[in-house]
Amino acid sequence: MTEERQITYKSEVLRKGIHLLSLSIPVVYALISKATALWILIPLACLCVVIDVLGHKKGWIRNTLLRYFETVMRNHELKIDKVRLNGASHVLIAACACVLFFPKIIAITAFSILIISDICAALVGRRYGSHRFLDKSLEGTLAFAGSAIVVVLVIASIISAPISFVVIGVVAGLVGALVENISPRLRLDDNISIPGSVGLTMLILTSLISVVPAPH
Repeated sequence: MTEERQITYKSEVLRKGIHLLSLSIPVVYALISKATALWILIPLACLCVVIDVLGHKKGWIRNTLLRYFETVMRNHELKIDKVRLNGASHVLIAACACVLFFPKIIAITAFSILIISDICAALVGRRYGSHRFLDKSLEGTLAFAGSAIVVVLVIASIISAPISFVVIGVVAGLVGALVENISPRLRLDDNISIPGSVGLTMLILTSLISVVPAPH
């Protein structure tokens, strides 16, 4: 596995600032129907993927992307030997999958953890990570787990969810922290692996405990 390009910490903050804008997806989804959300998200995902593909085939499109985003792009996003999707495409694909396959509250929780906890893990890990844990730093993984718990508690408070929802969400958040850490060895983009693992864990545990709180 090749080493990932290490962008500067300032660029990392900027990249995660852009990533934070994706928090609008679960917020808006809480206010609209599943069908409406998919009508919005699927075209956006398709558009982003098309731009990615054309960016590898059309020089002027690639040059435009590099002009504005090169400083925040990872190594795999800069390679031109084959088409690789960037972070925005993976985020939108993950959003479509969450909305399509998970109950609304699980999709909202999983995607919110993706945005908030991934940001916390990256910024804390880059700045304070000094102890190796599996594929990344212990500090970054703890930041992910702690922020995921906060996300679950905030959502539970907003929807007045039972304690079982909190327990399920916390367990799923811890699973997400582990999966985020080992995503490189799994060769998975964490924008896909995080909400997928969190949502699937919540779905399985919810079916066992028979608790599915859902905002309408």
